[in-house]
Amino acid sequence: MEQNRPLTQEEIRAKQQERRRDFAPAEHPAIPLYENAPCYDTEKLAEMQRLGVRILETDDRDERMKLIGEFETVRDSITEKPEHPEPVALWPDGVLPTVTDYQDNSDLRWNHDPDFRPFLYELLVPDDVQPKGLVVFCAGGDHGYPMFHEAYISCLDFVSMGYQAILLGNRTNGCPWKAEDAAADASRAIRYARKNAERLRIDPNHVAFAGFSNGGITGENCIRFFSGEKKMTDIYPDYVPDELDSFYGAPDAFICVYGPRFVGGEFDFTGVVYPPTFYAVGREDRALDNLNYVYPTLIEHGVKVEVHTFAGTPHGQAGVRVLDGYVKYPNFEMWLKLADYFLMDLFR
Repeated sequence: MEQNRPLTQEEIRAKQQERRRDFAPAEHPAIPLYENAPCYDTEKLAEMQRLGVRILETDDRDERMKLIGEFETVRDSITEKPEHPEPVALWPDGVLPTVTDYQDNSDLRWNHDPDFRPFLYELLVPDDVQPKGLVVFCAGGDHGYPMFHEAYISCLDFVSMGYQAILLGNRTNGCPWKAEDAAADASRAIRYARKNAERLRIDPNHVAFAGFSNGGITGENCIRFFSGEKKMTDIYPDYVPDELDSFYGAPDAFICVYGPRFVGGEFDFTGVVYPPTFYAVGREDRALDNLNYVYPTLIEHGVKVEVHTFAGTPHGQAGVRVLDGYVKYPNFEMWLKLADYFLMDLFR
């Protein structure tokens, strides 16, 4: 009977840590491939991610090491497409305002090393299409592979619906950077979009931010720290503002996909201008509790909120059809068109 007893939380964590220790040396060099997804073959990236899921799921270490070898073979076969977009650095050389003391990643705990530099990609509609607006996309977790399926694939979905899109590679909230630094990068991307509004053929007041899971928390912190009259120098007193800082640094609309603030998380609304907000959360997602906690506080403060929940859907399902090869939760796919109607109503 002892063999069939449930695992304790400590035993589960030990198993997870063992899997990650085995996988980290092979996975870490793959992070830039996922995060620079516009430069690489989508099916190759999906194949690599499918192997990554199997590696982290198996309890058999011999099988795990075999799969890691297959993962490395796919990883090393991925090369840049002959024609691909170039990343845009978010901050000038020598400038990266920070409140986080992060100096060592020798144990590969985090996806990004201390020398990581935030960036973005522009993914644009054809020249003969009039854009409806622009959406900045921020993946969840510690980025890495979620930046491929959540953010990049969703960028392509919104481009197909007529929006200009920005794929944001920011410092990740809590992994290990503090909320202020993650939010500063998000704000910088929004300012970039507004500065380039004429070239991007958008109304500078039609800029939305879409955050998935941890990226949704980044989006709310961008609103918290940089909406209204709030400035970069409020957080970074030694920061020297540049041209981008003359543009408003919070979104005109917030799309939060299974990423509401955690239950019990405090939010100071003082001086905050909270934009109209769209939520999409599966009903089998632990984030539903967070939504039930956050929603009343927004209503109390006069925020316009649209909420959609999806029966049977667990966490992290945006864009996963690129991995599964089919749509596992077709009802959840409706969030795309619902978000489109939400933005069209705001931006008309």
